[in-house]
Amino acid sequence: MCGIWAVFGSDDDVSVQCHAVHTISHRGPDAFRIENINHFQNCCLGFHRLAIVDDLQGMQPMRLYSRPEIWLICNGEIYNHKLLTSTHDLGVSTCSDVEPMIHLYDKLGPEAMAAQLDGVFAFCILDTANRKVILGRDTFGVRPLFRLHTEHGFLAVCSEAKGLFGLSHSQSDEEASMEPFPPGHVEVYDLDHLGRATLSSRTSFNRPGQFPLYKTLVSADAEDIKQNISTIFEAAVRKRLMSERRVGCFLSGGLDSSLVTALLVKISKEMGLTYPIQTFAIGMRNCPDLKAARKVADYLGTEHHEVVFTPQEGFDVIPDLIKHLETYEVITIRSSIAMYLLSGYIKGKTDTIVVLSGEGSDELTQGYLHFHLAPSAAEADRESRRLLQDLHLYDVLRTDRCTAAWGLEVRVPFLDHQFTSYYLSLPPEERQPQEGVEKYLLRSAFDDGHLLPNDILWRPKEGFSDGVSPITKSWFEYLHEFADSQVSDEEMRTAKSMYPFNTPCTKEALLYRRTFESLFPTKSSWTPYFWMPRWTDSTDPSARALPHYRQ
Repeated sequence: MCGIWAVFGSDDDVSVQCHAVHTISHRGPDAFRIENINHFQNCCLGFHRLAIVDDLQGMQPMRLYSRPEIWLICNGEIYNHKLLTSTHDLGVSTCSDVEPMIHLYDKLGPEAMAAQLDGVFAFCILDTANRKVILGRDTFGVRPLFRLHTEHGFLAVCSEAKGLFGLSHSQSDEEASMEPFPPGHVEVYDLDHLGRATLSSRTSFNRPGQFPLYKTLVSADAEDIKQNISTIFEAAVRKRLMSERRVGCFLSGGLDSSLVTALLVKISKEMGLTYPIQTFAIGMRNCPDLKAARKVADYLGTEHHEVVFTPQEGFDVIPDLIKHLETYEVITIRSSIAMYLLSGYIKGKTDTIVVLSGEGSDELTQGYLHFHLAPSAAEADRESRRLLQDLHLYDVLRTDRCTAAWGLEVRVPFLDHQFTSYYLSLPPEERQPQEGVEKYLLRSAFDDGHLLPNDILWRPKEGFSDGVSPITKSWFEYLHEFADSQVSDEEMRTAKSMYPFNTPCTKEALLYRRTFESLFPTKSSWTPYFWMPRWTDSTDPSARALPHYRQ
């Protein structure tokens, strides 16, 4: 996890604008560097580093002695960097996993380079010889990137939007487009003699289900789907141990985090890691997640950490949390509160820096309870793909910002290119809930009686924003009570006129929106819609509000 920032074609003093880079210093607490590019006096690249691979030579902005005109800043991990180096005979000079990107760009061009990468990334390349800027972001947007572009050619990019505010002083807000960079895309900009940028091309690559490298992990005559799933997913976890820092795991006791943890423990023993795997769980007293997580940790023998929080502790972090999240979306904020508190504990009380998470499984493997209500397998498949396409605005955003706020790096094996491609290639009928059980195919793929306790492997879905609270009183009920004390009835009556787009329908939603607007005015479009379960008339996004949960 790092933070990248760059400006091109500024009419203002770049040395003054560079102060904005420090708004994302939390993303990279280990080192900082900023470069004012001599070729373009109004262009600048900034980088905050969290050192995970090649502590000595992995600093950025990076350029090579052989091609000094190419500059790279990248927030990401390229898991196949050694394979790329050997396959293309790249002749790298460091152990950094991002250095091959410079060689591949020089050799293949930007689009082909991005399509070769197995990993997660948000990057900016400056090619001073050809006067071009190239931006790119991974398939699911696991690593964040915002872009600001004006009609006058001012271009700025940053890992978080807060680093872009106040930069284009000489242009009006009406002509400035500040928005999330689209996942799975590469954009190429041409620079004029003043460094002003004009978009010349936009290309998509590796959309979900279009990354065939999983075939290297499955024999040509293999017909056992369940064996293929377990083989490819274990490989996805294995590659995410690429680190020179300690690796741990979020553990809620649900299927997804428990599977990741079990495989992480198994692989770490095979690799002979010298430290025990640390696992981290959070919840209120008497909540189901803490109990289930403790059972998994005991079964696997991890060094387990529990954090018990009170409702008031959750309420207190909401303003800071929304500043980090840069969203007002209700279920995202609800579930972020516990993850933000847990990440703070990991940073302050342990030496784990890289944390694996079960994020992305519900979207990929149809784990949300509303998938039981899908009218057909084809409809369920379409919903699964839609959720994956929008992940960067919801759950992936939450996971990135809650960990980055504390200088941690999160890794998400369920969004591995090879695993998602294989899983989405299976018939829709195989992937939908079966026998009244969501994620039936994924569960049965690991149902060998050894990896996890049976009642954990087949534990029904419990949303993270629900499982941290007791069954007797859900987290959203606590939040409703808190919002009722903070938002007046009069404010609710005027909500439609105040916020015509995505109008808050509850006091909880209005509380979040009010805080968001105070920090990021006029940027409500960053959240295109409120996340809600499909095929139901439920008025709350909580899984506990659905009939299937009560059954």
